[in-house]
Amino acid sequence: MKRFAKEYVLSGEEAENIVQGVFLELWEKKEILSMPVNLIAFLFTAVKNRCLDYLRHQVVVKETKNKLQEEQRIMLRMKFNSLEAFDQSIFSEKDIETVLFKAIATLPEKCREIFIKSRIKGEKQKDIARELNISIHTVETQMNIAYKKLRTELKNYLPLLLFLF
Repeated sequence: MKRFAKEYVLSGEEAENIVQGVFLELWEKKEILSMPVNLIAFLFTAVKNRCLDYLRHQVVVKETKNKLQEEQRIMLRMKFNSLEAFDQSIFSEKDIETVLFKAIATLPEKCREIFIKSRIKGEKQKDIARELNISIHTVETQMNIAYKKLRTELKNYLPLLLFLF
């Protein structure tokens, strides 16, 4: 049975684990032995089914790994493109703060207030929530909104944003 399993799973260790699992299951359900059943057929069918389960799992693991590698490749490509497109002239602008504060000014009022308290004044989220009499969850949500809007507003300054936030 181990040789049979190894033909499909290609690993002697996994084949052994599969066969041991089948025998353990047989031991736990030993009442099967008292029934008129073709034991050899039962065991090989059980090993075949366990091999199928193992192979299905391996396919899922491989596909997940490939998907993660593809996502990482896309992320690296985006970073590469961002750096290639990086315009150093943004550092020669007279006042980077002006660009940043113009972008912050486009935020909705409460969102802007929370963002300024958190990122510019350095206040903790729980203190902001207490001061404004809102939940911490609301503060977190408003910060997420601010980040999304600022990312859009400052897309031409992406490399700079990496340092600011």
